[in-house]
Amino acid sequence: MRDRRLTEKQNPNSSRIDELDALGIVDLINTEDRQVAKAVRVEREKIALALKFAEAAFRGGGRLIYVGAGTAGRLGVLD
Repeated sequence: MRDRRLTEKQNPNSSRIDELDALGIVDLINTEDRQVAKAVRVEREKIALALKFAEAAFRGGGRLIYVGAGTAGRLGVLD
């Protein structure tokens, strides 16, 4: 079964990133990063609700457990 999560799929917009020059790579990354703000805007109410739940859990003595490696693991260490 293929992973259906968007975050785990190849991005066709960057499939030929290795053929770009340095400025082309930066421009492509910048263009793709703009999609993040749009996605957050669409889901902002759900994100705010998750923050409220997290705050309540922390105030009640709860904790946050990171699962994963790579960037998620490194960010967990930074937190």
